[in-house]
Amino acid sequence: MVLVLVLALMPMVWAQPYPIPPTCYTKVLNMGKEITQKAEDIKKDHEIYRCAAHLPDLYIDIHNACVMSTMNSYMSLLGGLRERRCSYNRKVQKLAAMIRQLYFIISQKCHGDLVFTHDNCEALQSRGRRD
Repeated sequence: MVLVLVLALMPMVWAQPYPIPPTCYTKVLNMGKEITQKAEDIKKDHEIYRCAAHLPDLYIDIHNACVMSTMNSYMSLLGGLRERRCSYNRKVQKLAAMIRQLYFIISQKCHGDLVFTHDNCEALQSRGRRD
């Protein structure tokens, strides 16, 4: 009787999706894509588009050695937004926090796990125009 119960429950146990924790690389790759999208969305947001219009396009390519300086520059630009509706906007604050978090993860947590395959700062700045 117990054997029948165990055999009946085995397919349910095997079918249970256990999330596999992401590697440092996949975590950083996914965060980079999400940050790139959020930065694009902020420039289109009707509440803050006037004060965010001067922000450059942000493209996070974790394979590019310039990504660290690009993120640092973008954080400075976000911190420098003077108009109240921009600097205190929840979306702007969340984007800045995500960039700081990614910067920390790349520099501290994933140090040695990531390999920069190229060093082309212009590619990070002109990516939005090439698409």
